Amino acid sequence: MSEAEIPAESTLQGGALSALESFLGEHVDGGLAGPLRASLLSGGRSNLTYTLTDGKHDWVMRRPPLGHVLETAHDMGREYRVMKALDATAVPVPAMVAICDDPAVIGSSFYVMARVDGDTYRDAADFERLTPAEREALGLSFVDALAALAQVDYEAVGLGDFGRPEGYAGRQVRRWVKQLESSTSREVPGIKELAEKLAERVPEAQRASVVHGDFRLDNALVERGSAKILAVIDWEMSTLGDPLTDLGMLYLFWEGWQGLDNPIAATPVDFEGFPSWAQMRDRYVAATSLDLADFDWYAAFAFFKLAVICEGIHYRYVKGMTVGEGFERMGNLVQPLVERGLDTVNRWTR
Repeated sequence: MSEAEIPAESTLQGGALSALESFLGEHVDGGLAGPLRASLLSGGRSNLTYTLTDGKHDWVMRRPPLGHVLETAHDMGREYRVMKALDATAVPVPAMVAICDDPAVIGSSFYVMARVDGDTYRDAADFERLTPAEREALGLSFVDALAALAQVDYEAVGLGDFGRPEGYAGRQVRRWVKQLESSTSREVPGIKELAEKLAERVPEAQRASVVHGDFRLDNALVERGSAKILAVIDWEMSTLGDPLTDLGMLYLFWEGWQGLDNPIAATPVDFEGFPSWAQMRDRYVAATSLDLADFDWYAAFAFFKLAVICEGIHYRYVKGMTVGEGFERMGNLVQPLVERGLDTVNRWTR
């Protein structure tokens, strides 16, 4: 979101900033070192993210989008809870500071976490800033973080009631079919066939784990110089489910969509130094002991899920409901994603 597109009411000023200052002062050891200042880091239809500083310490605050009504879709308590629980594990997450469920403070619920001083990597220019050795380190650190997530004892860290892992993958197929039905106005050859094939034979989960739901490289903060993953962020889609659904999405973004023209992100395997998908996969298996005999199903589901997401963005674009660049190209991604999904699921079912 550019500065010109940031609604004035999304900035924290006056009473809201003063109330936030009082709240944070009560939850920070020793209180604040000076007046609190806030600036919008990112926003839009997703949660709003602010940077906060008292001149000596820095934090990040997250709150739901402006005008949002259905709190369950942008549940601050859910994000805060999962990251606070994972802080005691090998999964890198920011340290949580405090959560506020009282909308009277700033107009909505919100939570505050420590600011992690790391970089994000999404496009070709980002990847080109890294040396081949740093790219290798980044890839291995990233898959290690996902493997660590799959091994978390969610009961032991207090997340036993965080979701319903039984039947998770099947529910995901139904959810994205429903999403497709509500956000398309054109015929997409093969997409219904892909959905039907996925629904016919959903693999039985080998293990239940915390699932991130959007595990991709630009949802990680990376240490400069070492390319180590400092924190995985954006947990708003997290729940309990089948860990291989996260691995399927990682495959798609790492290699699966290679060669497609897309405005979303660059493909790591196109750059020297990044580990191959086979290296990433084998490292994950070695750490988790999960069997990938049915992995083609999970990869095909990832293609389907992203195709539905892109179709929804295209639907909003043609109705004039998007702002910014790149949206006009999203619709072109749908058909090749469907075709790759069909090829993958047909290979699995043979």
